[in-house]
Amino acid sequence: MRRKNLSTKFMNKKKRKSKKGLIVVPARGGSKGIKNKNIVDVGGDPLILYTINPALKIKKDGLADGVIVSTDSLKIADIAKKLGADVPFLRPKKISGDKAKSIDFILHALYHFEERGVFFDYVVLLQPTSPLRSYEDIEGAIKLYMDSENDSLISVCREERVDETELYYNKKGIGIPLSPNHNKGIRRQDIRPMFTRNAAIYITATEYLKKERRIISDNPALYEMPIERSLDIDTKEDLKELRSILR
Repeated sequence: MRRKNLSTKFMNKKKRKSKKGLIVVPARGGSKGIKNKNIVDVGGDPLILYTINPALKIKKDGLADGVIVSTDSLKIADIAKKLGADVPFLRPKKISGDKAKSIDFILHALYHFEERGVFFDYVVLLQPTSPLRSYEDIEGAIKLYMDSENDSLISVCREERVDETELYYNKKGIGIPLSPNHNKGIRRQDIRPMFTRNAAIYITATEYLKKERRIISDNPALYEMPIERSLDIDTKEDLKELRSILR
């Protein structure tokens, strides 16, 4: 994949090599589409196991300095601890509802540690709803982030179904093209490849998180994952597909 690394105002590439990273696995108790989604049974194991296991190996191999589960649920906390993850606190209810933003629980975790004299330079966000994400994916993403000069990194997969010349938004019944080439008959092989954020891996510099209160910077580094490992569990149909894959 071709990448353009942009200079950053927050971090220096040479200094980043020795930075400390915190892996945060978010797992709130409430979920509407799938009850207890983060710990739903998948092949005899809770869904969150498929994220905690590779995250712990990443820490063991020295690619991260901490692995925590951020949850408001005592039940999830108990399961996470039994799986080997650290649960240093229960997330406050005010940042655990449907409208809570990811940035809120990430900053909550960072400030929890900073109040105790522990500081991290970047955060790796791994959602339990991406269970097919592999150890190698996390490892590759962290190494790419370390070698880049970007304030953030996101995992993506190549979008094969549509291209930029086929995309429009509706303005009072009129199609407004997203690409000026939408009607120029460009050959598919000449169209730039497109990538979709797959929600599997997010990495962000701590200073950027604090100053901008955003997880994704304007020009994030991209770590490409194959479509077969990009399943994001959001519906019962997704869960059924996952179970079928694991069987």
